[in-house]
Amino acid sequence: MLLVFIIAGEGLATESASLLKLDLNDGQEPWWEIAYSLVFGFGLAAVLLLAWVRLFERRPFKAIGLNGDGMARLLRGYLTGLCFLAIVVGGIWILGGYRVEASGAFLAPSPAAAFGALGVLLLGFIIQGSTEELLMRGWVMQLIASRYGLVAGIVFHSLVFSILHAANIAPSVELAFGLLNIVLVGIFLGLYAAREQSLWGVCGWHAAWNWLLGLGFGLEVSGKVIDTPPLIVDLKTNQAVPWWLTGGMFGPEASVLTTMLLIAGTIWLLRRHQGTGHAVSTKEARATGQV
Repeated sequence: MLLVFIIAGEGLATESASLLKLDLNDGQEPWWEIAYSLVFGFGLAAVLLLAWVRLFERRPFKAIGLNGDGMARLLRGYLTGLCFLAIVVGGIWILGGYRVEASGAFLAPSPAAAFGALGVLLLGFIIQGSTEELLMRGWVMQLIASRYGLVAGIVFHSLVFSILHAANIAPSVELAFGLLNIVLVGIFLGLYAAREQSLWGVCGWHAAWNWLLGLGFGLEVSGKVIDTPPLIVDLKTNQAVPWWLTGGMFGPEASVLTTMLLIAGTIWLLRRHQGTGHAVSTKEARATGQV
């Protein structure tokens, strides 16, 4: 069903794109086509999942983590994600991993157009990040956890989450290390959602990380580059430094600094986690017919 939600969402978005004269398969990715894919491709997948949960599983949306003070948790998670990414990029910069290629949107020839693109893509990344969280941490993790426990849910969904990124770049050592870090991201965000017993915070974290990574500094987001002037400064990788520092073709998500930060964050969450379950406790999942 996970593949059905993803493939159906992307398929419906691709078919609709032809009506708007957008070619999503031409090998070129201007910002408006990326925004379309983020909003409609991922958005439709989210709609399908929510419809499945409500109409087929007959569960309320709060059962998959859409509960509590959503906006406050979303904002807190967003700010946390920005801080995490700033630490990684700042660390790579200090160690000589980047050079400045161009100025950011503030000094762009057409700043109004640049900020317009950044705003649309901000919305797109919120939808994309939140959709991935709904699918992975909100649905898959809890489905497995309700049957086999929280540890199994976190491990299983983290492996699936990583595999979904396996085709982003050609097979390489950077890809392998990037996929390992994505497993760590899954573990970290799984514990984050479990500690808050809500999905809103991780939705914000995920959206902030992707948005600032691709649009704040013009860097690769899991191997993908967005063709628009970055908000802060356009950074390029210094080829003279080892790939394990910058992440190479996969971007900072394959950097050893990301690994260290995610491990530190995971340890912090483990020490604070009270073992009270996750966004849907096993007892509640059984009561709602999830097992």
